Amino acid sequence: MEISIDNAMVIGEDVQGFSLYLVLKRLFDFFAALFLLVVFSPLMLLIAIAIKFDSPGPVIYKQNRLGRQGRIFTIYKFRSMRRDAEKHSGAVWAMQNDPRVTRIGRFLRATHLDELPQLFNVLKGDMSLVGPRPERPEIAKDLVKVIPHYYSRLKVKPGITGLAQVRYRYDSCIKDVKNKLRYDLFYISNANFWLDLRILFDTIEHILLSKGI
Repeated sequence: MEISIDNAMVIGEDVQGFSLYLVLKRLFDFFAALFLLVVFSPLMLLIAIAIKFDSPGPVIYKQNRLGRQGRIFTIYKFRSMRRDAEKHSGAVWAMQNDPRVTRIGRFLRATHLDELPQLFNVLKGDMSLVGPRPERPEIAKDLVKVIPHYYSRLKVKPGITGLAQVRYRYDSCIKDVKNKLRYDLFYISNANFWLDLRILFDTIEHILLSKGI
């Protein structure tokens, strides 16, 4: 899919229709996240126990991320790295086959189960189920220097999954970030309830078929 950044900068031209979409999206996010937390609560308890036995440190990893309109919020994830993973490096991108990842962390990342605590972020209203993935402020500050339109992705709430995640591979360089940005901006300018459902179904398919997101 070829997407033009220049043609993906306008959001919600039909203000009334877009406002209705945001209301429906928030209601769906809240009740879906609540339902999923109830369903996955036994699994989340088992994951927490496994993390505790696998390596020292907290079960939940908290990190600052950029939300809608640049508001900083705290994201929750199951800890998948060593406690001192960024002691010497500072804020850096996660890598494939990252040596900082723990044994249970490798499994959690491969199955995306480390993202489950972000359902609490959805309940709080910091995130949506679908939207551009939230970036760290430190990394985003560097990215905007080489990608002028990067902050345009902050026009909507970040999501647990998004169009860029189901349509593009794992990003490992600036070129990958630029390509994923095209998908983020396309999503922003074409956001609707049915597109959200399609992305959610694609996400489930990717996970079940072990394609990775």
